[in-house]
Amino acid sequence: MRIIVEDLHFTYPGDVHALDGVNFTVESGEAVAIIGENGAGKTTLAKHLNGLLTPSQGRVLIGDWDTADVSVARMAARVGYIFQNPDDQLFERTVMREVAFGPANIGLEGERLQARCRRALKQVGLLDAADMHPYDLHASERKLVAIAAALAMETPIVILDEPTTGQDLAGLELMGALVESLLGEGRTVLAISHDLDFCAAHFSRVMVMADARILADDRPEVIFQQKQLLTRAGVDAPQLVRLAQALGMDNVPLTVPAFVSAWLEEYHDHHTG
Repeated sequence: MRIIVEDLHFTYPGDVHALDGVNFTVESGEAVAIIGENGAGKTTLAKHLNGLLTPSQGRVLIGDWDTADVSVARMAARVGYIFQNPDDQLFERTVMREVAFGPANIGLEGERLQARCRRALKQVGLLDAADMHPYDLHASERKLVAIAAALAMETPIVILDEPTTGQDLAGLELMGALVESLLGEGRTVLAISHDLDFCAAHFSRVMVMADARILADDRPEVIFQQKQLLTRAGVDAPQLVRLAQALGMDNVPLTVPAFVSAWLEEYHDHHTG
């Protein structure tokens, strides 16, 4: 399902300009990371994609729906949004009820509803916690409950706001596997993230935001080489990219296997050249 953002402006009360003429298109099945420092406009932009905010000027299309004309409840069938803080969206008494809330509201019931919820909980590794109260779980696990609730809606578009915050190594690996699984199903995944290593490993397109605008929109291997751009956006390049630059390597590795391969190639060329 295509996302089209045209000349998007948004002003908060007090004449705070949060978005200033944003334009882009995301095709079905793309993996897009949105990066930039706090206050750049990333979350404001994301909240326009599911109708939580409506444009002061311009428009946002999700498929053939204009978000200004469609209720947030209806938009939830097309766009799953996972907040940075899961406590902003969890309210039911058990994990299973939390995950079932959205699908039940769009008419799913009985065994179909239960099967979908079990599948979503299994994807995030929380099937055994189905009968627990969400607030009896750790914050990192509550994040996974919120993700399961979005997964259970089976929306064509999923937005993750800081998905790796508070996650340990196992959580990071699970989050990466989830992104890859969603992409494998043909879904569109957008992530707002300060974790550029995570973005480099799992996203094929990166938008850089600063001062309420998109400064650049390109493949990660192009974006992460531009030191001046990243400095302006208030972010650092992924660790592997910085290490490769410090070693004077020509290639821009985005994953550990790619780094090892590039290093061996450089080593071989140096000793046989």
